[in-house]
Amino acid sequence: MTQPPHDEPTAATPEELREQVEQTRTELGETVQALAEKTDVKARARQKGAEVKEQTVIRARAVKEQAAATADQVKAKAAGIAHQTKDRLPDPVTHKAAQGTRLAQDNRRLLWTVAGAALVVWAVRRRTKG
Repeated sequence: MTQPPHDEPTAATPEELREQVEQTRTELGETVQALAEKTDVKARARQKGAEVKEQTVIRARAVKEQAAATADQVKAKAAGIAHQTKDRLPDPVTHKAAQGTRLAQDNRRLLWTVAGAALVVWAVRRRTKG
């Protein structure tokens, strides 16, 4: 039989011995549980995946908020520039620009279709050259 560790006192009574045995069992059970958790690769992978997903969601939210703020700034700046430009343009040019804007808004679907077709043609030409 092995000797007790030097840092632990030996039991003087059977009751103390039972308590030491019970404490050792508890510690051993906790150690086995910790080892089992460390060797459960699937559970650790799921946990890591959940952590990464949570971090990604947090980062995406921050990026989205920053993009919205930047978009608002760009819109405000563009509106200011448009207003300044509009004030400097002669009336006939302003009138033609307004007509072009209305025409584009009225034919939005056609414009998107033409833009999509142009994109497809560009992609096909690019692919055949490479």
